[in-house]
Amino acid sequence: MADITDIKSILYTEKSLALQESGVLVVQTSPKVSKNQLKQVFKEYFGFTPVRINSLKQSGKTKRFKGKEGKRADYKKFYVKLPEGAKIDSLAV
Repeated sequence: MADITDIKSILYTEKSLALQESGVLVVQTSPKVSKNQLKQVFKEYFGFTPVRINSLKQSGKTKRFKGKEGKRADYKKFYVKLPEGAKIDSLAV
């Protein structure tokens, strides 16, 4: 069962801010979260059911630090279409 703590962050990039104007929220989560679990989180904690959810699995990049190779963590990115008039108060930019 997913929890609000599974949402790592809400992404604020040029593309995601443009999508927010049309009612789409971009959320970064752990790779184990499914669409149905994320829908339940929105229903329980924010009080509305998303209209549509699209998911994207991102693999972590391989990076070097002081000559040693490492890998960033994998994550999932969800594009959540909010219903008309729905707002999340903590999203004030």
